[in-house]
Amino acid sequence: MFYFWTDIKFIHYPQLHYSFLFFSTCFRVVLPTCYRVVLPTCSLNNRCSVLIPAASRQSISNLISQLEGFRRGRFITTNKMKSAFILRLLTILSLLSISIATQVCVIGSGIAGASLSHFLSQYSSGEINDIVVFERSGVVGGRMATVTIGEDIFEAGATVIHPKNVLSAKFVELLGLQRRPQEDPDLSSWVGIWDGHQFVFQTLPPTSGSSVSKFILSVLNNLRLLWRYGISLFRMNRLVKNTVEKFMLYYTKLDSRPVFGNVEDMLKWSGLYDMTQRTLRDELVDANLSELLVSELITVITRINYGQDVNISGLAGTVSLAGSDEGLWSVDGGNWQIAAGLIKHSNATLHLNEEVTDISYTGDYYELQTTEGNNYNCKVTVIATPLDELNISFTPPISIPSRKLQHTHATFVRGILNPAYFGLELVSKVPGTIGTLEKSDIPFSSISILKKYSEDDMTYKVFSRAAMGDDLLDKIFRLRKETIKINWAAYPHYEAPEIFAPFKLNEKHLYYVNSFENAASTIEVSAVAAENVARLILSRLKVVSENVSNLKTVYDQEDTSQRTDL
Repeated sequence: MFYFWTDIKFIHYPQLHYSFLFFSTCFRVVLPTCYRVVLPTCSLNNRCSVLIPAASRQSISNLISQLEGFRRGRFITTNKMKSAFILRLLTILSLLSISIATQVCVIGSGIAGASLSHFLSQYSSGEINDIVVFERSGVVGGRMATVTIGEDIFEAGATVIHPKNVLSAKFVELLGLQRRPQEDPDLSSWVGIWDGHQFVFQTLPPTSGSSVSKFILSVLNNLRLLWRYGISLFRMNRLVKNTVEKFMLYYTKLDSRPVFGNVEDMLKWSGLYDMTQRTLRDELVDANLSELLVSELITVITRINYGQDVNISGLAGTVSLAGSDEGLWSVDGGNWQIAAGLIKHSNATLHLNEEVTDISYTGDYYELQTTEGNNYNCKVTVIATPLDELNISFTPPISIPSRKLQHTHATFVRGILNPAYFGLELVSKVPGTIGTLEKSDIPFSSISILKKYSEDDMTYKVFSRAAMGDDLLDKIFRLRKETIKINWAAYPHYEAPEIFAPFKLNEKHLYYVNSFENAASTIEVSAVAAENVARLILSRLKVVSENVSNLKTVYDQEDTSQRTDL
């Protein structure tokens, strides 16, 4: 027996360029075999709306007109009526099944995608309530990842958050997460600079005494640094402070901060753009820093944080120096929890293990195809992961500047270092953090102790530009109980002058958050960029709420040179 309950209205909104079919209830067909067909995204006894592309409007309108003879509760009795009904009903369902569009589709579940989802939901006061996030891996968080050694969890990707990172702090408070200070400060403060043959400089090893003795040790270490590098240390700190103060402008009230249509204008507004057009070395020379400080301490910091030397672009290099400030912290249990919490808080739908392979603009929406063989229709599509090593096909093609990523190999070892490798007799004489100079014969960028269990049992993190082979590790370590190796496509390879991809990949609604990453790459930088893109989307959709009172947008003519078609 066949039942067809419906109350259909067909409404066209020319100003919005789409139409809606409204159903007070769903179609239901009960066949003798108990087969049931239900309209997609609509549950029985609930009103639903379906986005209809322009190409389908007339066909569906005609079919609905033909079905108007079937009234609520009317039984379909003849075989001819049954056949006509099924044919027309399934035709409507087939048309609708390819036309349902999500409001926003986000590719990438890292901090950029998660922050974007959060700000879209917050700034639209819930009007943007249909967000789907795609993650090609099986875990949320992108480059905010952890490793577990024994029963301990360690950050493997984006590791620390600066004490002046306002958005990250707000996220942690919103989600009820707990801060954790950076790994053992006593061990991290014991720094040695290795030139491949000897330690050219060391701070003093930690003491196990009172807080007074630790304070005295800190003063002595500062005096050692001052003795070696002189007043250049103060000049370096002033450069970092000035850069951080400019970045803090991105936290000013929305009514005094415009929405930016491209990265260049966003950087120029804060006074940071020029630093992306010069190398860090240029900035340091202008700041009158000594060559000894540049070639030793600053080189160590940039090699640890970005895997590059002082020829890195100026803004990224200065952000790297800020990563050596005091008061750094991370989230207890892993920074990835920020991304997971924001996605959940925004009521977004998360698709793990589903990689987007194709993005096509159909004239009404974007059609996304995935490795799972699924198709998704999206009014707005946002790329929130670096495109540089992804294989996404765009129709029509997009054009962005070519860029390569800097790969950092993170090797985690539980065991004990071989002191002889460093020309020492005892492990207790090896500094807790070993930084290296820019020399081709040094096979690693840094080695640091993450946790000390005993004098002969510690967990270390090794950063290197190339994979660490077992033979090399066996030379550096006297004993290895457990080893985990990760090859991170960690951040852009910074090279001044930087050229930026646009936030808007076309004049419709295809956006790219990670274009800002050519300026610098941190958790906070990605969140700041995501907030701007969220406001940009809302301004172009004309969605304005009391939470985002000023959506004026700055647009400049975009440079189309040095672009790569995808």
